Amino acid sequence: MATITLPRRTDVQPVDSLPPAPAAPCPGRARRFVRGPASDPVWARPALLALLAATAGLYLWGLGASGWANSFYSAAVQAGTKSWKAFFFGSSDAANAITVDKPPAALWVMEISARIFGVNSWSILVPQALEGVAAVGLLYAAVKRWFGAGAGLLAGAILALTPVSVLMFRFNNPDALLVLLLVGAAYAVTRALEAASTRWLLLASTLVGFGFLTKMLQTLLVLPAFGLVYLLAAPTTLRRRLLQLLAAAGALIVSSLWWVVAVMAVPAADRPYIGGSQNNSLWNLIFGYNGFGRLSGSESGSVGGGGGNAGRWGPTGWLRMFNSEFGAQASWLIPAALVLLAAGLLLSFRARRTDRTRAGLVLWGGWLVVTAATFSLSKGIIHPYYTVALAPAIGAVVGIGAAAVWARRRHWLARAALAASLGVTVLWARTLLRRTPNWHPWLATAIIVAGLGVAVLVLAWTHLHGRLAALVAVTAALIGLAAPGAYALATAASPHSGAIPSAGPSGAGGGFPGGGPGGGQAFGGPRTGGFPGGGQGGFPGAQSTQGGPGGGQGGFPAGRGPGGGNGGVGGLLNGSKPSTALTAALETDASRYTWVAATVGANSASGYQLATGKPVMAIGGFNGTDPSPTLAQFEALVRQHKIHWFIAGGGFGGRPGGASSTASTSSQITSWVESHATTTTVSGVTLYDLSSISS
Repeated sequence: MATITLPRRTDVQPVDSLPPAPAAPCPGRARRFVRGPASDPVWARPALLALLAATAGLYLWGLGASGWANSFYSAAVQAGTKSWKAFFFGSSDAANAITVDKPPAALWVMEISARIFGVNSWSILVPQALEGVAAVGLLYAAVKRWFGAGAGLLAGAILALTPVSVLMFRFNNPDALLVLLLVGAAYAVTRALEAASTRWLLLASTLVGFGFLTKMLQTLLVLPAFGLVYLLAAPTTLRRRLLQLLAAAGALIVSSLWWVVAVMAVPAADRPYIGGSQNNSLWNLIFGYNGFGRLSGSESGSVGGGGGNAGRWGPTGWLRMFNSEFGAQASWLIPAALVLLAAGLLLSFRARRTDRTRAGLVLWGGWLVVTAATFSLSKGIIHPYYTVALAPAIGAVVGIGAAAVWARRRHWLARAALAASLGVTVLWARTLLRRTPNWHPWLATAIIVAGLGVAVLVLAWTHLHGRLAALVAVTAALIGLAAPGAYALATAASPHSGAIPSAGPSGAGGGFPGGGPGGGQAFGGPRTGGFPGGGQGGFPGAQSTQGGPGGGQGGFPAGRGPGGGNGGVGGLLNGSKPSTALTAALETDASRYTWVAATVGANSASGYQLATGKPVMAIGGFNGTDPSPTLAQFEALVRQHKIHWFIAGGGFGGRPGGASSTASTSSQITSWVESHATTTTVSGVTLYDLSSISS
């Protein structure tokens, strides 16, 4: 073969003698950021940025309207900004009487924000919204990595528009951080599977461990799927996979228990009481109230006491996620996810062990099935907003399954699976929408007509390709997201407050299982949860809807009804809202006392604490049923002049029908105060002046 020799250029300078190349201008870098990797479709990065921007707008829009949202956690955030001890332990008040009934990881994020920007609604809630945007971005990255930008965008959009996601990423319960950590852990597992990476697997375990420090045992529901998929699909020997999983278990133990061990190493006299426990032990909280008690129903210190009454928190069963309390929160695309999960596993049944389609479906499908089954069959405390933990898995399974089946759409079985997934989605959406028949009734008809029409088109057209195929795919996705998207907008447009918020427009279900005074308005008015049994009188142990043994509303003791008493007294679901005159009274001589006031129940205490900026003791913790402080301890604090006022009418600790030992603690304190202290009434609230009790 002839060799072609080019003439040598004598006018070209050596590289070393050339001046340094100028740095690329910022506009070029900005273009590369917007364009994304060269291997991606030109539309992928702009679409991702649009998704993240829209998610941020949805989650941040009118965020301050919810005020303190869950004042129980907002008061703990305030405490953490005033005391590093309260920060570390997760105390309800800066004087460290008792902790909240969850570990403090979610509080730490909000407290850092509040220390920087001050304690206000925005500094507490904006971190939750940003955690939601980050979770959407991570879910996109995890799904897109193996299945393409279209699948990643669909998964991210489903997570962003699931109504309960909008609710929780605009609220200050621990669930927002929990979801972000679990999505991050699933992304790390995905990376670990690519090259049997020990480093990525250890990161996944560490993120799950920090999820444990957010919401304890609920976090561990993803572990069966994570462990199974790595054992089945990691591209390395079985021996190495087992050793890596053992190392990951060690990382999980260290990352989840370091704080627990540190807290329990501190003498009880030098730390706050562990809220939610019955013996001042984190182990009791982990395995009891926040652990296996949620499965069995035997939760010592629960609202209404232990005992395992399976019906107390609503009916259990495999269809629980679709009922009137849970359905509208997250179930919109569960039928489609199950259809596509089955179809994807069938298509990849004979694939090699490391097949990514099957691995992705086992990872996210296992998360979905195990978590949904646990929620469905648990007999203990469960609230519909817990279903936010399902949203990432639903999005990922639909995205992965749709991409896998769409790629094989020339086969009639694949087209049938696609048509079936869209068909069951719009049929179930119609069912959910008809549960609020007065809310945009035209929407159900429009979705069912459009959805079934596109489903028939997908099933019948054997040669969908090119731009027409893309148009059909986008149209199907938009139809599937229309109903949950509408509920998501209604959720974002409504302020939410109290302990048990629910997503969607008024009457969409949610709140306390069993119904109750939940509700709110679709476009205005705070949303709060309801009580089991269908109303205020349906709370466990209530004797009648007209007033029970305590003379209070619906069977509650006087002044302890679900909405709180008059004059701003709080209750189990909502924080107190003291008047200006009451706040001024509580602030009188506040510097002379460790706690400006004490009252039964943390939600009742929270509003007074947020209004005054001073510690308020929550007797009995969240439910008012924790045995802290004892009567002897309370008497000693009063005689040492460490508590100024006792506020009547808060909490539920003395409610008839509660746990006998814990209920008597708060009721004994109440009785002792009533017989020893002088009273005054401010804005309809009875205050007991504890300084009048002689030492």
